[in-house]
Amino acid sequence: MLRESVPLPQAVLAERLGVDLGTIQGRESGRRPLGNVRTMDLLQLRRTLALLGADGSLLGWLDAALDADRILTAVLHPPADPAAHPLAGWVQSRETAHLIAWAVRGIIPPALQPHAIRRRRGPAPVGPQLSAADRTHFFAQLRQTAESADRAGERRLLLRRQSLYLASYDPAPDAEDWAEQALRTMRPALALRDYTPRWIEARTAATVAARQGDPVPLYDFVDALAADQHSELANLAYWAYWLGSMPPTQPDDNFLHRPDPAAWSPVHLFQQLAGSLHDAPGTVDLYVHSLHTLLHLHPWLPLAGPAARQLGERAVELLDGGVLSSVSRRDLESVHYRLQQMN
Repeated sequence: MLRESVPLPQAVLAERLGVDLGTIQGRESGRRPLGNVRTMDLLQLRRTLALLGADGSLLGWLDAALDADRILTAVLHPPADPAAHPLAGWVQSRETAHLIAWAVRGIIPPALQPHAIRRRRGPAPVGPQLSAADRTHFFAQLRQTAESADRAGERRLLLRRQSLYLASYDPAPDAEDWAEQALRTMRPALALRDYTPRWIEARTAATVAARQGDPVPLYDFVDALAADQHSELANLAYWAYWLGSMPPTQPDDNFLHRPDPAAWSPVHLFQQLAGSLHDAPGTVDLYVHSLHTLLHLHPWLPLAGPAARQLGERAVELLDGGVLSSVSRRDLESVHYRLQQMN
């Protein structure tokens, strides 16, 4: 997609990059993985593509693409030491998770759809999808990784929760039952009302359960957020990381133990949360409550751009519908009132 965004024929682009046409074709087909390129050569490739007019938004996905490839490889061929697994050593970004979902489920990341659906001549892959056999193996290995996460020592919580999140993409008939059993070790964290290092377990258990069709744990989680200021800030910090409102540079969950509003862009976070509202039961309640907390922290945000007007229109639609819990309805009514007061 990056190559196609450059206004040059493929052969001319290869010449400008200082490589032969076979190298370009090998990188696109996967025969020559970009992850095997030397760091200095990869840096030069980025800069040359930018100079030649490559789409800047696509260049921004390159790190996530390399990270997704690394995670896919590690799941399919796990390291002997679970603590060395990439899912145990870094908090994955939303873009990385979306690219993995593209590979294992064929779900094109929304931001990439305009580029991915382009018609191509001749035999060309429709995306980075794994084969059917590799997809089956991926989810089987992912389950095993989650179940053996205790062997990762102090990295076990991060490895388990990130494996469980990716496993929620599994379309197998028994996936829901497996997830329910796997989440049992995290469920006790949902009963905790104040912030503890297990808070992220509660968030993971609640959101995965909602994805599996049970929104009740997420309703309870949202209710608990309002009772503890640290939990409220930790929730915003996690959103900021996940939605790209702070640099994706966290090796573990310690940033949630000391959430710092100065570490993220409130305007970007507001725009991302407002643009992500949808009707999924439970999930929409978490978005609504997070927006309520963010506006309480930064009352001036409705003045920051068109996102406020779009949120106001979306709020009316949600308030007219029946998908919100009673607590989230009150939160959204408060958000809507703030938006009207600022207009």
